[in-house]
Amino acid sequence: MLAAVESFAERGYHATTTRDIASAAGMSPAALYVHFPSKAALLFAISESGHQQTLTLVESVAKRDQSPLVKMHKIVEDFVSWHARRHTVARVVQYELKALPEKEYEVIAGLRRRIEQTVRDVIAEGTEQGVFTVSDVRTAARAVLSLGVDVARWYTERSGKTPKALGHDYAELTLRMLGAG
Repeated sequence: MLAAVESFAERGYHATTTRDIASAAGMSPAALYVHFPSKAALLFAISESGHQQTLTLVESVAKRDQSPLVKMHKIVEDFVSWHARRHTVARVVQYELKALPEKEYEVIAGLRRRIEQTVRDVIAEGTEQGVFTVSDVRTAARAVLSLGVDVARWYTERSGKTPKALGHDYAELTLRMLGAG
């Protein structure tokens, strides 16, 4: 899977061959099929794993008995940190979605909807309590998640901030964006 992540991140899904992946993994192209029936199955496994990790992260924070302000700060901090720390896999997970077969795409879309709904619920809770001031909770949730997802596109170890520091800064910006006082 690591060889596929690196190959997909470097060349893109469509430009990567199973021979490229097998070569990077130090195996024959035929040996790759022992583990995965197709290149698409490999992309799905990578995408499902990454989305499940971020869903678990977001849901675990949202379930805490804390204020919406504290929960939102922690969700963004962790979500952004994950996308920076795992920027190569995150880039594949977030930007190669269109390459998934329809059935597999629907599974990933379901995970993405759950992530968005969890963030939306925290924003709605904060809005109801007067902690956040947003006119459209759905748009606000998508904006929050988009900020984190985009980190995978540009972040490298030479970006000047640790993933944790970047996550903290994005969390502070997000609270201001949501109108937190």
